[in-house]
Amino acid sequence: MQLSVYQRGLLMVVLGVVLLSFDGLLIRLADTDGWTIVFWRGFLMFCVLGIMCCVGNRLTALRSNPFPSLASALLLGLISSLFVLAVMNANVANVVVILSTAPLFAALFSRIFLGERVAQRTLVAIAVCMLGMSLVFMGEGDMGMLAGNLYALATAAAIGGNLTLLRRYPAIDPMTVIAGGGLLSAAVALPMASPLALDAQRYGVLALMGLVQMPLATVLINSATRYLPSTEVALFYLVETALGTLWVWWLLGEAPTATTQLGGSVVIMVLVLHAWIGLRLERQRLQLYPGFIGK
Repeated sequence: MQLSVYQRGLLMVVLGVVLLSFDGLLIRLADTDGWTIVFWRGFLMFCVLGIMCCVGNRLTALRSNPFPSLASALLLGLISSLFVLAVMNANVANVVVILSTAPLFAALFSRIFLGERVAQRTLVAIAVCMLGMSLVFMGEGDMGMLAGNLYALATAAAIGGNLTLLRRYPAIDPMTVIAGGGLLSAAVALPMASPLALDAQRYGVLALMGLVQMPLATVLINSATRYLPSTEVALFYLVETALGTLWVWWLLGEAPTATTQLGGSVVIMVLVLHAWIGLRLERQRLQLYPGFIGK
């Protein structure tokens, strides 16, 4: 069975965001300072993806879009660093709630810089999801984590900006810019990190994060922008809001409040409905235009 363009993008972004939702849990399990996590995560991502880029001769893609590729790498390095700092200065639930504003930034940037019309169903989904996220935020009730909240808000803006940039320049190779972003974040973190002062267990968690979880999740999400509008891709970051909170609750006992659970349920239901409507519209287009299937 051949997947359509929309189905392919949907599959990529769902798998990528589910993998990404383990980020907060792994940062907690690493149990060390934020800059050391930023360094090892970025450096390991650079190692694994950098090798793959060289083997596959993917570096040639930089010649066609050097400046957009550099901008995307800078944004990815910023996202990685700010997210870790956010989790280190606030609880995971607060951070992932604030990250739910990423679709708003993506919609704003896509409208301003790309002139891309945002589908009405996506705007409605964003509005309802933000209502669900406001329930989560009120449930946390902790106003003493301003630095972490600001880091998370900056992360959301950078995510929206990067997804819009990738939508504008689809020829950018996601793997190459992710490797570059990892190197940049590691270079910035190194002067403030203590990379050789950890035990084997912490190195194991960091290896899982930097060599498997983050590279695979980021490549899948960034690649999805070739098939879906950046606003729709960013909308799926809201899945991380619910799942990221659940992982630390189940495994570490960082329990969300009743309103957090209610808000997360609203998000999941809205996203399922949004995806179902998108697939239905896609099937209608395929019936009208049988050659619309992506290659």
